[in-house]
Amino acid sequence: MAEPGSPLAADSPLATTYAMLGSGAACVALVFRRITPVWAFGGTLAAAVLSISAGGGGVLSGMVTVMVALYALSLHRTAGVAAVGACAVTLVGAALTLAAGAGAKIVAGVAFQAAAMAAVVWVMGRSRRRRGAGRSAVSAYHAGSASVPRLAADAERRRLIAELHDVAAHRLTGIVVSAATATRLTDPELAAAATRHAAEAGRQAVMELDRLAGTGHRAATEQDRLGEAVEPMAAVEPMTMEDIDVLVAEHIGLDYRRTAVGAPPEVISIAYRVVREALTNATRYAAGASRVRLDILAGHLVVTVTDEGGDAAASDLGTGNGLAGLRSAVHSVGGTFSAGPKDGTFSAGLKDGTSSAGLKDGGWEVRADIPLDPSVPTRRVSYVRPRLRRRMKAAADAATDEPVMARARRMADWRGPRALDGALVVLAIALTLGANLLPGDDLDPFATPLPGLLLALLFALHALPLGWRTNASRRGLAVTLASVLVWLCLDLAGWAGPPVSDMFLWCCWMELALLYAIGARTQSRDWPAPIVMAGVGGLALVSGDGITGDRPAAWLVLTAMLAVPAVAAWGLGRFVAARRRRRGTAVTRERDLLERVAAVAAAAERRRIVGGLRSTARRHAQRVVDGAEAGRLDVVLAEARAGLTALRELMEQERDDGGEPPHTVSGIAVLTARRGGAARYVGLRRPLHPAVEVTAYQVARELLAEGAAVAVTFLDGGVTVSGQSPTSGGRLRALVDAADGTLIVADDGSARVWLPEVSPT
Repeated sequence: MAEPGSPLAADSPLATTYAMLGSGAACVALVFRRITPVWAFGGTLAAAVLSISAGGGGVLSGMVTVMVALYALSLHRTAGVAAVGACAVTLVGAALTLAAGAGAKIVAGVAFQAAAMAAVVWVMGRSRRRRGAGRSAVSAYHAGSASVPRLAADAERRRLIAELHDVAAHRLTGIVVSAATATRLTDPELAAAATRHAAEAGRQAVMELDRLAGTGHRAATEQDRLGEAVEPMAAVEPMTMEDIDVLVAEHIGLDYRRTAVGAPPEVISIAYRVVREALTNATRYAAGASRVRLDILAGHLVVTVTDEGGDAAASDLGTGNGLAGLRSAVHSVGGTFSAGPKDGTFSAGLKDGTSSAGLKDGGWEVRADIPLDPSVPTRRVSYVRPRLRRRMKAAADAATDEPVMARARRMADWRGPRALDGALVVLAIALTLGANLLPGDDLDPFATPLPGLLLALLFALHALPLGWRTNASRRGLAVTLASVLVWLCLDLAGWAGPPVSDMFLWCCWMELALLYAIGARTQSRDWPAPIVMAGVGGLALVSGDGITGDRPAAWLVLTAMLAVPAVAAWGLGRFVAARRRRRGTAVTRERDLLERVAAVAAAAERRRIVGGLRSTARRHAQRVVDGAEAGRLDVVLAEARAGLTALRELMEQERDDGGEPPHTVSGIAVLTARRGGAARYVGLRRPLHPAVEVTAYQVARELLAEGAAVAVTFLDGGVTVSGQSPTSGGRLRALVDAADGTLIVADDGSARVWLPEVSPT
């Protein structure tokens, strides 16, 4: 092979054989480019080698098939895989040229040209992949919009149920237990104490129910409406360990020990709920709790409540929501929760009432391990060994580390919309250098090292500002025009390189690309930019040898001619920017409307429950107070039971029908709740583009395949979704890649996904 592209005679039998084999292999490979794009790309590369070896028209057809396969690879596979394919195109092109016996400059020229084409094809495939993912996400967002009001109402009901269970139901249960015990034992002193307790607890229950039903009740936020575990609204001030001490002191005869001195208020609040619910259940289904422990172990607040079994005081008053709510709250901060017999056979899936079935003689234990630094939720396990707990904590620290997030942002940048900027830089440098390295009619500018090095620097200075299109387009245009003026000065000094007029004619598309970016991303006060570009371009063109006569007049004419495409490029950017703003306004309007509809549905559900409270539970609680003041313990017991029954019936009405949750960030909470887990939201909540909302939901769904909780963190410029990585992460990686995100998986399997706040459309 003496010359690249024609190593064999075009009409030789061997060339014909190569051409037929190459064509057949290319056709077969292209048929499967959507099913197996990696193998199809490899097949087209092999076919291109055969076609180029055949010479003649095989060179063009071989390159076309390779680029088609590279486009399919960029469209159907991740950015990294497609980038490797683009590099392979460059290397194969250079290797074939070298094998054909070409010189070093020709090999470099072919490599640059191949890199330019591969960069363009890579960006085209990535752009279409991103647009397709964006359209699918927006369609899913619209499809799930109809379920938002229904789920908002259900979430508001569950939020109120959690409050009712934590306050009024807890107090009425205590009244039932004390009144039932006093009635059964017929002890006058015990009856008097039970009557006093009923009067005080009844008044508190009435006050709490009035607060829920009153005008001072705070409106539910979107976060509350869509299923997050929320703390009792009665706890206005941050809780302390002393609050738990007071709670335990209400139960006489407990073996109570607290070695934990302090903890974050959020952790203490959850621990308070665990202790209160466990104590209440122990009085319902057994003879009461016997031991309560609060200890700090390996960075966790460990809460343990144990009972010894015994006769159940009120086993028929459970609502089925207590342990489930605790489990959700503990998991939402990355902790673990277990409840079961004292022999250690824990089960995180048991609900209220299960301990009364044949377990009253063996006893029951509730245990919650709550991390003192509730950052990233970890995988749910019934028991966490100290070594594994340390690994989980280290993984959580790494996932929230700023250097890790900075690396995630950089990894997302190179595959996102800014990848177009990088591809334009590669295209500009590769085209200009490649064209000057290949043999032609003009003098070889790389014949001597110094002019060749200076020419390469000028090309780079003129092309590199394209990388600033997204963030600093005005600065990029200034540097590009400055490089044109430097080139002009070199021409006037008589250097041996190509004239600036030829360079500008060949490369003015770079200035036009920057003008488009200025129009699309800046304000109307930048209208002088196209005029300045036209003026500098006129200087470059008027310096050419083909211009004779009055050069100032020629400069004016050339400037006016260049102003037309320059203003057109800038105006196109302005038009696209205006269209984007209109689309953004429409999206915002649609989202606000949906939020208002959801708020109306939640308010209607709140009014329904409040009406039921006023006519049932609140009336029974007041009768409890009246009966206690009259000394009628039988009335107290009957009315307290009736109030609990009314609360339970109210809680059981209109439960979630299991429909598909809305594919939004807030819908993640509904999804995790249905799978027995919890969603934790960190940072200031803000509306996101529908495509980002849907992608975050889909990522959470993948992370929940093997985990019980996810964390959603709102950061500047994007959102992160953290959880346990699935065993097979191919689908998750493809999902994140299509949204220009980044997936980071720690050694223990915890995953963190960064989704930039950029519209994929």
